[in-house]
Amino acid sequence: MKKEVRKFYTGERALFAVKDMHLQECTFDAGESPLKESSNLLLDNCLFKWKYPLWYSKDIVLNNCTLFDTARAGIWYTDNITFNNCVIEAVKSFRRATRVTLNNVVIPNASETLWNCEHVSLKSVQAQGTYFAMGCKNITCEDFVLTGDYCFDSAENVTIRRAKLLSKDSFWNCKNVTVYDSFISGEYLAWNAENVTFVNCTIESLQGLCYVKNLKLVNCKLINTTRSFEYSTVDAEIVGHVDSIVNPTSGRIVADSIGELVLDDSYIDPSKTTVELRKK
Repeated sequence: MKKEVRKFYTGERALFAVKDMHLQECTFDAGESPLKESSNLLLDNCLFKWKYPLWYSKDIVLNNCTLFDTARAGIWYTDNITFNNCVIEAVKSFRRATRVTLNNVVIPNASETLWNCEHVSLKSVQAQGTYFAMGCKNITCEDFVLTGDYCFDSAENVTIRRAKLLSKDSFWNCKNVTVYDSFISGEYLAWNAENVTFVNCTIESLQGLCYVKNLKLVNCKLINTTRSFEYSTVDAEIVGHVDSIVNPTSGRIVADSIGELVLDDSYIDPSKTTVELRKK
């Protein structure tokens, strides 16, 4: 593998279709698509300062690298790319990419990031921005922190562990989502989704968990959560108090106490839902 150290690259397609190279402490400045169509690269402590740095690339590993805010739309149509201990300032990173791995990565402007990607692994990632991970399939997240609305819209096969999501309208239109040991705060959680499970989670959500098909809650807390479960099929074991439950379509709900319970036969069949207060 050829090695280049502290090189300064400018101009469009500076290293177009380069293969089998180790780049260390290199800078990619003005010039679009510097590593387009590249393959089998190791990049250590490199800086990217212009648009579209890694398009149609495959088998890439980046360690301790930085994508500045001007490196917009940086990683599209890639296959098998790994970021370790990196900072990605640029918006619209990762589109239609497969086999994406992010370990200990900070994305302070993550708007429209990770769209329509497949086989994604996020570990110790912190991100801030709207519409994160829209349309992703087969995505796992561990020790994940996100601030930004509308995350995971239309995603499928999502597994999340130990996360904090401050996000309005999380998990809309999703299929096959499981969230463990996490905190989620945001209005209108998981509307129009299917096969959604929360285990050992704390949830705060105005009109959360509505219009969900096959919703399951195991040992979860619902704090400041009102008008929950409307038109959902639900199997919920809730720890503590629930402020408001309105017109679930069917299922079973167990809680320690319930503030407001609405089962209006003008809209649903109340006989299809069992609501129980946990025996003390």
